[in-house]
Amino acid sequence: MTQSSLIRTVALVLATALVWGLPQRTPAATSWTFYGITVHVSTQNIKVEDPRTKQVMSFLLVPKFDQVFSADGKTTYQMGKVKAGQYVAVIYDRKALGSAHADKIYLMDNANQRLATQ
Repeated sequence: MTQSSLIRTVALVLATALVWGLPQRTPAATSWTFYGITVHVSTQNIKVEDPRTKQVMSFLLVPKFDQVFSADGKTTYQMGKVKAGQYVAVIYDRKALGSAHADKIYLMDNANQRLATQ
């Protein structure tokens, strides 16, 4: 073994020991909530407008998205229950390539209150 390869091997072992010896930080679970009126709903995305600020956000939906709840979180709904013109709260994050994607959708009434079950 030559001296340069020995130095590289020792450096690799030390670097590996440093990485494995350091405490691992858990990334913070960063998510946000956006409230507004549904402008568009499809199988791939949902677009919501905040009526106060007129800000419009579009959220990607994964295939077979099934995280639609009543405002209190006790009742689940099919994605087909979400219609254009309906007030919703979207819990989202930007983990997938920086794009906003919906984690959960809560169906609200216009006063930001629980939607009455029918």
